[in-house]
Amino acid sequence: MSDIRIATAEDQVLLDKEAKYCSYGDTVHYIEPPRIFSRCEGSYVWDTEDQAYLDLQMWYSAVNFGYANPRLNNALKQQIDTLPQIASQYLHKGKIELSEMIAVDAKNKFGLDGRVHFNVGGSQSIEDSLKVVRNATNGKSLMFAFEGGYHGRTLGASSITSSYRYRRRYGHFGERAQFIPFPYHFRGPKGMTKEEYGSHCVQQFARLFETEYNGVWDPKVGQSEYAAFYVEPIQGTGGYVIPPMNFYRELKQVLDQHGILMVSDEIQMGFYRTGKLWSIEHFDVQPDVIVFGKALTNGLNPLGGIWAREELINPKIFPPGSTHSTFASNPLGTAVGLEMFKMTNEVDYGAMVMAKGKFFLEGLRDLQKRFPIIGDVDGLGLALRCEICGPDGFTPDKATLDYMVEEGMKGDMVVDGRKLGLILDVGGYYKNVITLAPSLEISYPEIELGLKLLEQLLVRATNR
Repeated sequence: MSDIRIATAEDQVLLDKEAKYCSYGDTVHYIEPPRIFSRCEGSYVWDTEDQAYLDLQMWYSAVNFGYANPRLNNALKQQIDTLPQIASQYLHKGKIELSEMIAVDAKNKFGLDGRVHFNVGGSQSIEDSLKVVRNATNGKSLMFAFEGGYHGRTLGASSITSSYRYRRRYGHFGERAQFIPFPYHFRGPKGMTKEEYGSHCVQQFARLFETEYNGVWDPKVGQSEYAAFYVEPIQGTGGYVIPPMNFYRELKQVLDQHGILMVSDEIQMGFYRTGKLWSIEHFDVQPDVIVFGKALTNGLNPLGGIWAREELINPKIFPPGSTHSTFASNPLGTAVGLEMFKMTNEVDYGAMVMAKGKFFLEGLRDLQKRFPIIGDVDGLGLALRCEICGPDGFTPDKATLDYMVEEGMKGDMVVDGRKLGLILDVGGYYKNVITLAPSLEISYPEIELGLKLLEQLLVRATNR
């Protein structure tokens, strides 16, 4: 095991400049000294010393299709040579065709007509969805959201994100949320199956509407004070918690009974991360609004957006100028998005992701059998979780996971004579969950390599 890594003289010059000139408001340094990276390809990134790291988090799922994906990169390059930019008040082919592709897909899957509205990223698209929801519900600004949910850090998005630390210094701006327990079975009551716990959580939520004195429902007029329920079908920052398959179907029945919209936040789980275009597809419900971002352009361009039911977003109810961003629907982003859809439609992309996810999950379960500090593993497609706990296999152990992350970034592990680092992401309610989001293009040998590197980190953590 190596000693603490020291930055090179060249890197230290840059780090000193960063300390003086860069805002720390948009920066999180998980290790010291921070790495400075110089190139990337496929599932790997290389630092300035040309040390390779296998990346199992892929920019929080923004790079679902691998770093420097040749096909998607070429789509961007070709667009640069034809129509690289155009003001968003003018039309271009890419915007129209990408909107059509998303809307027709939603019609086929959910049986609902709808429209697509673009913005520059996930948080901004959450803001647009809040406008759509408020506009469609006569200005209601109260929302339901989940404990453990994350929807962004703009003022509106942070108001419906359950972590108070994102709001503490800024307060609320319009929206407020009531946070509802998510069916986190591993940490739920004992004695219930996963499905029973899902039903139990829905029943507890439904109690809010039994009487006006629970504070959300006026039975005399049949109206709720709440406009929508914002859901991440699979919790992202909350630790890739996968709910029971019956949960959303039962939850949606309660929402529909009381005129409350369901907004599916697919920013982190969309675009085949879970083996389907949208993770909500696994749960047999019809969302009213879908919010997307990140992997639409494989991280090459800041482009996100929303799909909403026709009744919520048609031009009569949501007229021109309702919301706007200078770079929304820019031609570079839409060109990459279109190519991504073409690429994933040429094969059964979802089946490929599910097969790789099953293989990876089997490897994690094998590690769980051999390392008691792994309390829980789970996965859906290539959204996988590995919860690090104390010796009892249940008590959250953030310190051990922090140690594993730091060790992985040393770049000193050896597999088959090759020296490598491993990039992991930390999530979960207690920051003790490895949230694994590898490239969807990852090969089976690379999955095996990732498991071997994880094993080395677990050995180090157990023996330290």
